[in-house]
Formats: sequence, C-alpha cells, structure tokens
Amino acid sequence: MLIRVGHQLGRQKLGDVTLFRQVVPALRPHEIEYRISHRIKRQAVLHREQPPPYTAIIHEAALRMRFGGREVARAQLDHLVKVSQQPQITLRVIPFDGTAFPTVGHGLDYAHGPVPELDTGQLDAAHGSELVDAVAQLTKYRLILDRMERATLEPDASRELIHRIARDT
Repeated sequence: MLIRVGHQLGRQKLGDVTLFRQVVPALRPHEIEYRISHRIKRQAVLHREQPPPYTAIIHEAALRMRFGGREVARAQLDHLVKVSQQPQITLRVIPFDGTAFPTVGHGLDYAHGPVPELDTGQLDAAHGSELVDAVAQLTKYRLILDRMERATLEPDASRELIHRIARDT
C-alpha cells in the first residue's frame, strides 16, 4: 500500500511547472522537465492493470493554494475529485476546523506491506528527495500518518469539500 502526504496526486503538468519555477535557487528548464517527468513516471504505478491501494492525505490549506492562478487550481481540484473515484485510491482531507495533528512538514510517500522491515519512506524536501528505511524513522512516520489519518474527513466528505473549494476558486 502507498500513502502520500501532500498534493502531488492532483498535480498536472502546468501546476508542476508553476511550482518548480518557485524553487530557490531557480531550476534550469531541463531540470524542471526532469522533475516533472519523474513525477509522471512515479504516478504510473496507479494506472497499472492491478494497481496497489493508494491513500492520499491532503490538508485543506494545500487545496486552497492557487499556484498558477484560478484556472490551474480549479483544474487540479477537478482532477483530484476524478482520480479519487478510482477504486484503489482513497483521498482524505484534513479540514481547517479539525483537531490538531502532527505533521511531517513536507511531502511523504510511505510504501508498506506485510513485512514491516521492508517499508520505505520518501521525503520530498526543499533540497530534494530522501529515502528513509531506518526502523526508528519509519516507526515515527507511521505513527504520524496514523494520527493524521484520524484527523481527516471520510473520503466522500473529502470529495465534497474539494468540490466546494473548486466552486469557490
């Protein structure tokens, strides 16, 4: 099972270009294309013949950001709703009016399965991606993810909130 904390599930190429143009120091055009290509390839796992279960946890604040302007933001929100209707994808939103929760502070992909020692995390930080496989770190991130998931809306309520935000965007 894959768990994603962040907003990449909803990103489309135009949104990625806008996001990567904000990086300091500035990225060269070929570096932006490389990073976008990597994200597209990473999402391909969701479109396999038998895709793994995938859970995305997104804070309402990330949904209200308008990288690229209203049209880009609305397209990304509509895309999130569309992909969240796939049976293997669960999208959960942490609402502003929810309870306090611990945060990882950056994007996190967490892949886990029946053998916990093989779990792996990938942190997306300002300096780039970092793989995490130490038991102590994975235990910490798994605890954070469990607490975050308890702070989220149910999937149907999450989709409805995204619909409302898209209408207001």
